[in-house]
Amino acid sequence: MSEIILHHYPRSPYSELLRIALGIKGAAWRSVIIPDIAPKPDLTPLTGGYRKTPVLQIGADIYCDTAIAIEAIEAALPGPSLFPAPLGRLHAVLALQAGGATFSQAVGSAMAPFLDRIPDAFFDDRKKLFGFDRDRIAKAAPHLLAQFTGWLARLDDALSDGRAFLGGDAPGYADCAAAMNLWFHGNFGMKDARTARLPHLAAWFERITAIGHGTPTDLSAAEALAIARDAEPTAIELIEPDSGFTASQSVTVRTEDPGADAVSGALVRLTPREIVVLREDPHVGRVAVHFPRIGQILAPA
Repeated sequence: MSEIILHHYPRSPYSELLRIALGIKGAAWRSVIIPDIAPKPDLTPLTGGYRKTPVLQIGADIYCDTAIAIEAIEAALPGPSLFPAPLGRLHAVLALQAGGATFSQAVGSAMAPFLDRIPDAFFDDRKKLFGFDRDRIAKAAPHLLAQFTGWLARLDDALSDGRAFLGGDAPGYADCAAAMNLWFHGNFGMKDARTARLPHLAAWFERITAIGHGTPTDLSAAEALAIARDAEPTAIELIEPDSGFTASQSVTVRTEDPGADAVSGALVRLTPREIVVLREDPHVGRVAVHFPRIGQILAPA
């Protein structure tokens, strides 16, 4: 199996989700640091224009969005599972919630006290992609914080029965997703304030932190591109019957974010769980770009 390569940057919360997941696996993996804003010229040959962070690479298979990257990690590496019993696949449902409205509340409430210290270029990029800016965050800050702290209190309630992790004795995907939100507040020095009256949550987060990130080693962007160029995609053709699409059809895929760029390619896989397109790039040759079905807009090219 090709090495697992994570294209990320240190302060990215979704990258932290995958770094914790790799820690649960005790994985050795390669780390490519990418810019936190567009353009990302060394990443675009792999993704075809997808510009969110992180991106997971295994050979010539490129996984865009943590929901599909988690599946790739689970398939590529032996236990412990990211979907431990008794929750099993319910971990993915809880992770979807933690990465939805709660994620926006966590990020907005963490950034609000520091809006004047965040570079204009960052907000220009995020306004184009997501539609939020300083004024919107400043106006919504009290509500965002109230919602986020309410969610933290519910997590503390869930952990008050003595369980070590959200699903029981073993950490899983749901823990990774929930932890990234509190971790992001820690980046701004506010973790202790958020957990001061939530002792079960504080102890849980310490257990998550103790997991670590596995064993990353640095890799250059040029080396990652060369690995993709020397590999072949492993995606197996499968198109859901009655989907309205056909194998090898030219399509575009874009996230639901208002400013997202579309990725073009030939459709090779479409199920209720995933979308995979094959695309050619002069820098890397043929690659398979994988997306989760949820959160993507698929259209004929």
